[in-house]
Amino acid sequence: MNYWLMKSEPGTYSWDDLVKDKQTFWDGVRNYQARNNMKEMKVGDLALFYHSVNEKTVVGIAKIVKEHYPDPTTDDDRWVVVDVAPVQPLKKPVKLDDIKNDGRLDQMVLVRNSRLSVQPVKKEEFDIIIGMSE
Repeated sequence: MNYWLMKSEPGTYSWDDLVKDKQTFWDGVRNYQARNNMKEMKVGDLALFYHSVNEKTVVGIAKIVKEHYPDPTTDDDRWVVVDVAPVQPLKKPVKLDDIKNDGRLDQMVLVRNSRLSVQPVKKEEFDIIIGMSE
């Protein structure tokens, strides 16, 4: 199993929207590195759901339920989507500042390249963030 972090602006699509929808395709990715990360995702992989912009907080765990396929929102065949479903909200949201201040996470992609919207997460990093939420 692989682990990921997927960012969304809560005003555009929030954790609550994903819970309400029960499943959605993750569209709108227009960065090649983020797209390549989505192409690596497998059914059953877990992703930290991150509210970007003003909140900058990990709020939940989602899972990949369908591997990449062409993005239905564009005719440009360079872009793909994956389907995600909610697993559970974090007991306590974990703020970006707390992640940055934890020395165990100083090599995390979120800390080193915070702009990337879909990024890999090491299992150890995933476990640390889940621990921070409890």
